[in-house]
Amino acid sequence: MIHRTWVCVPSVRLTHPPAAPDMPSFQNLRQTSSWAVFNQVGSLLRHLVSPTAIVYTEAEFPQISGRFVLVASPEFSALILGTPIDPEQCSLEIIFAPDTIADFLDTLSVTVPFTLQENKSDRQSEFTLKLIEVLSQSPLESAHQIEQERLLIQVTTLIRHSLNLPVILETAVHQVREFLNADRLIIYQFNFPAPSCAIDIEMPPITEATHNLDGITYESRSSDRIPSILNVISEYSAASLKRLQKKQRESITWGTNGQNASEPSTVAALLKHSPNDIQAEFVTPIVVQDELWGLLIVHQCEFPRQWHDREKVLLQRIAEHLAIAIYQAKLYSELQQQKNTLEQRIIDRTQELRDTLIAAQSANRTKSEFLATMSHELRSPLTTIIGMASTLLRSLETNYKITPQKQQEYLQTIQERGEHLLALINDILDLSEVEAGRMVLQIQRFSLAELAEQTCQILQDKADRKQVDLILELLPDRAHNFTFQADPQRVQQICLNLLSNAIKFTPARGRVTMRVRVSGDTAILQVEDTGIGIPDHQRSFLFQMFRQLDASYDRKYEGTGLGLALTKQLVELHGGSIEVDSTVGVGSKFTVFLPMQTISAIEHARRG
Repeated sequence: MIHRTWVCVPSVRLTHPPAAPDMPSFQNLRQTSSWAVFNQVGSLLRHLVSPTAIVYTEAEFPQISGRFVLVASPEFSALILGTPIDPEQCSLEIIFAPDTIADFLDTLSVTVPFTLQENKSDRQSEFTLKLIEVLSQSPLESAHQIEQERLLIQVTTLIRHSLNLPVILETAVHQVREFLNADRLIIYQFNFPAPSCAIDIEMPPITEATHNLDGITYESRSSDRIPSILNVISEYSAASLKRLQKKQRESITWGTNGQNASEPSTVAALLKHSPNDIQAEFVTPIVVQDELWGLLIVHQCEFPRQWHDREKVLLQRIAEHLAIAIYQAKLYSELQQQKNTLEQRIIDRTQELRDTLIAAQSANRTKSEFLATMSHELRSPLTTIIGMASTLLRSLETNYKITPQKQQEYLQTIQERGEHLLALINDILDLSEVEAGRMVLQIQRFSLAELAEQTCQILQDKADRKQVDLILELLPDRAHNFTFQADPQRVQQICLNLLSNAIKFTPARGRVTMRVRVSGDTAILQVEDTGIGIPDHQRSFLFQMFRQLDASYDRKYEGTGLGLALTKQLVELHGGSIEVDSTVGVGSKFTVFLPMQTISAIEHARRG
C-alpha cells in the first residue's frame, strides 16, 4: 500500500494586485547566534557596500543598549541588531525594511542625504547567498540552501524582466525539475480556452459546445524514457475543480510515495488518459487571486521517493512566484486590451470628427450653391415681372401704345413667372415641414387613374412648348381597379415633380411616359424619359437638397434642385421607396413604390 502523507506549509495567497516579486531573502530574520556570527555578518555588510555608503555602529552611539551595525546607501541598506543573552550568545536580528531602518535612524537623531529604497536585486541576491554560508551549520546543508536560493533568484529575476508567461512557466518547470532531480514535472491548468492549446491526437475530438478545458499545458522530463503526458486534456470539470479546491484548503501540498496506491494519483484522478508509471508524486496548488489556477506536480517514475520538507517549501515558494507571474501577465493582457480598445476608439472618434468636418464643409458649399441658385431663380422671374409690369404701366401714362395681343403676351408671362415663384416657395415650405416632422398626411380614398390624367393635363402645355410627347399608360390589375388610399395632394406632387423633371431634361422630339399600376396593396408609379441621362458618379447627389448634377446645366436648365429631394421625402413619408435607372444619352427611369395607407378610426368617423 502507498502511504500518503499530508504536509501543511504556510502559504501566501494573492488577494490584491501584486507588485513585482521581491528577492527571496531573510526579511526581519531573528535567531540566536554567537557573537562571532554577529561579527561575521557585520563584516559581510561592510564589505558589500560601496566606500561612499553610510556605516554606523554602537561605538558612535553609547546611549544605545546592545550592539548594531547599520549600512545605508541608495542601492542597498540593512540593519543588524545584537541583543546580549550571555557573554557568548546574542539574539541576532537582520532588518532590510526601509521604513524600519528609517525609524532606527530617527532614534539615533541622524538623517541621510537620500531616501531609503528597496534594495537592488543584485545586491540583495549577493548578500543573501553569502549570509546563507555564514548562518548554515552544515557545509552540505549550506550548499543545498545556496542552490535553492539561486533557483528562486533566477525565477524571480525572470519574472521581473519578462511578461512572456509561456516562457516564464516553461523555464521554471525545467529548472525546478532539474534542481529536484525528478523524472517529470508538469503544470496542470484548469479552465483554459480550447483554441489556445494543442489537443492530444489520442483524445476524441472536442465538440463545438466545449468552451473550456482542463489539462497539462507544460512539462519537463529527465529523459525520453519517461512517457510524455503534455497536452493530455479533458473537458473542463467544475466538480473536479471544486474537489481540488477543498483539498487545497485543507492542505497546501500533498504527496504520495511507494509502489502501490490506495488512491489514484492526482493526474489519474483528473484525466481519463493518465500514466501508470508514477512511483511518487508531489503536488502544490498555484493560487491566483484566491482562485485555484492550476497544480505544480512532480513525478518520480523509475523508483519510489520520500519527499523532504525543504523540497515542499521550495515547491510552494515557486508556486507563489508563478502565481505572481500569472497575475502580472493577466494584468498586462488586460492593459493591452484596454490600450487597443482606447486606440480604436480614438481612431473611430477621429474618423467621426473628420467625417463631421467634411459634412460641415459640404453643407457650407451646398449653402453657398443654394444661395447662388436661389438668387438666380428668384431674380430672373422677378426681373421679368417687374420689367413687363413697368412697360404696361408706362403705356397707360404716355402715348406709347401696345397692341392688345402684346399686352396679352406680357400678362401671360407675368402669370407664368408668378406661378413659377409660387411653386418654388411652396417647395421650400413643404421641404422645411417634412424636415421638421410637421407635415401630416391627409389620407383619402381616390382613383390613381384620374389623378394621373389630371397631372398629365396640367403639364401638357409645357410638354408641347418643348415639343416632347407626354404619354400616360394605365396598367390595371386583374380587377381593373385603380382605387388607392394615400394623400392625393402629395401623390400628385410626386408625379408633378417627376414629370416636370423629365420634360425639362428631355430634348425636342423626345418622349416622356408615365405608367401607373396597382399591385396588391402597393401603387407603382413610373416615369421614363428619353432625356440626357444621369452619369453613375453623380447618382449619390441625385436626391440631395439644393444640388444640381452639373454646373453646366445651371445655365441651360432652370431649377433649384429641390424637386427630387422633396419627392424622395414625400415618398418616404408614405413609407415607400424610389428607384432610379439611367443611361447617359439614352434616358432615365424613376420608379416609385407606395404602400396602401390606412385611415384611422377617428378620421373615418369624422368623415362619416
